[in-house]
Amino acid sequence: MNHFKQTVALKDVKCFALHGYYPEEQLTGNHFIVDLETEFSPIGFDDELGQTVNYEDLNSIILEEMKITQKLLETVLKNIISKVIRLYPFVEKIDVSIKKLNPPMPGQIGHSFVKLTYTPTN
Repeated sequence: MNHFKQTVALKDVKCFALHGYYPEEQLTGNHFIVDLETEFSPIGFDDELGQTVNYEDLNSIILEEMKITQKLLETVLKNIISKVIRLYPFVEKIDVSIKKLNPPMPGQIGHSFVKLTYTPTN
């Protein structure tokens, strides 16, 4: 018997948001890039959207959460994961990451990076 794993993902979702620990960051904002990847056992292959994760939903979740100012990127990631789980409880793994472009600190830094992975416990 074949066992399939399916991945549905969005990569390089570009956003401008007001996330940051320091008050100045929450005033000036920054550019971010979000990656969101889901993995699950396919429900079926009858060419119906209801049997998969809709990446339009993933995009909406990302954009909604990026609008809500948070001090820590970890909080944004946790909120994204929570919404994906509520909408798609059959998902077996979620990887979500955020790059903050040109973080405001000395030196030339391309981006900071935070990643969170979710796997349900049995």
